[in-house]
Amino acid sequence: MWSDKEAQSAAYATSPEDGSTGVSSRGGTSQDKKDMYRVGRDQELNRNFRFLSVLGFSAVLMCTWEAILYGASFGLTNGGKGGMIYTYIAGLIGFSFPILSMAEMASMAPTSGGQYHWVSEFAPPSCQCILSYFTGWVCVLGWHTGIAGCSYTVANMMVGIVAINYPDSYTYQPWHVTLLVIAVALVALFFNTFLAQKLPLIEGIILIIHCFGFFAILIPLWVLSPTTPASEVFGSIEDRGGWGNNGLACLVGLTGPMMALIGPDSAVHMSEEIKDASRVLPMGMIWTLLINGSTGLVMIITFAFCVGDIDEVMQTNTGFEFIQVFLNSTGSVKAATGMTCIILVMQFCAAVSNVATTSRQVYAFARDKGLPFSDWFAQINPTFTVPLNALFGSGVIVSLLALIQIGSSVAFNAIMSLGTAALFSSYMISITCVRIRRWRGQPLPPARWSMGRLSPFVDTVSVLVLVIIWTFTFFPLTREVDPETMNWGIVIYGAVAIFSMVYYFAYARKVYKGPVTRVKVME
Repeated sequence: MWSDKEAQSAAYATSPEDGSTGVSSRGGTSQDKKDMYRVGRDQELNRNFRFLSVLGFSAVLMCTWEAILYGASFGLTNGGKGGMIYTYIAGLIGFSFPILSMAEMASMAPTSGGQYHWVSEFAPPSCQCILSYFTGWVCVLGWHTGIAGCSYTVANMMVGIVAINYPDSYTYQPWHVTLLVIAVALVALFFNTFLAQKLPLIEGIILIIHCFGFFAILIPLWVLSPTTPASEVFGSIEDRGGWGNNGLACLVGLTGPMMALIGPDSAVHMSEEIKDASRVLPMGMIWTLLINGSTGLVMIITFAFCVGDIDEVMQTNTGFEFIQVFLNSTGSVKAATGMTCIILVMQFCAAVSNVATTSRQVYAFARDKGLPFSDWFAQINPTFTVPLNALFGSGVIVSLLALIQIGSSVAFNAIMSLGTAALFSSYMISITCVRIRRWRGQPLPPARWSMGRLSPFVDTVSVLVLVIIWTFTFFPLTREVDPETMNWGIVIYGAVAIFSMVYYFAYARKVYKGPVTRVKVME
């Protein structure tokens, strides 16, 4: 085991040619064995993910074209029809840079730790431990809110379906959604326990449904929706949030597109279950961005043409604007119900992927002693070959999140913006560490997927883009705020940041040294 300074200053190379790393590949390649040897970890999980299942995993977790629909309140309020299209395009182009940067880092160090591992390995020795520790905590926060957000949308879609089918007999109560959120999360946990070894096959099948579902929603909207002049869509930018400036309104509305585009890095936390991870993982991330980014663009343009009267749609009692748009476009409750069920199923599948990602990130962070009760969270269940304790812990955390004002659009906006802000923090810190390392001319591990000379430029743009977007994720939906419309995400984010630092200085700094202490010095 090496000290922080020794590991940081070491020259990177490959493992011994004979590949005798002393770890079991569990279905991996010789390169996987070398990668695990370099980061100093034993292979505990089965490598049963391939390119198609990785693509399905991250594409379904993102659910971009689906998220465009259920996150429409951000764009309709801040940007309007045309504004949300232009905001999405700008967000897609801007967010491509961080994804490229992280794809290269994933090829350098494909480990379930992801961002907190990269920070530990690439940050300056003087701050690598505390920065890595903080990054691990914001990742834990970000992915748990991801599960809560997915479960919340599924629960509200169920309520919305009941509302349009039984408008006279159903009376909405907030606790209905709370119980449904917990139920959805528990079913997703069930999938990740008893069907864990079948998850790659399931993700491949879901990817097919994801693609066909796109056309099942798109075609009825194209055929049945009233015709809207293009000038009314592309020539319209509206500031319904009261910010006093269309540009500022669109920046506040960036949370919607980012919520739809965040997630290609999810597969990073599954990297120790991917065969030939240092090559397959970055390619899966990039293809996910290309496929989901393009389908999301088509869907948001289609939705803008179909939305009709924004005020009417946003006053819907169905819980989501897109359900009202489906109802208005088709003129049929049954058709709107069927189309909504497609979105509901895909969002549940996203919850399953979110649970898998979260449990692996918790497991990785715990084995480095980054969490309370780390020894318990870091255990791999021998029967299911999954971090079962981490899965159960995630279920408890999501259930607690479900109790925070669940059942209102305010809670939904806060949860989704909180998850985006937390994960963006981890992106900013890890990419900044690599950029500083390049600027100082210090060595980096070899990457099988590399941007070459473009890497410093891409990293620089990535950090600038992330800083801008991260700032606006904490903004409320409208300028005039009260306790009901405030974005409480900043409060939860701040509370977790303070708790993590208190715990670090009180105890964790004695046991948490970061993954860099395990990185092997190769010769």
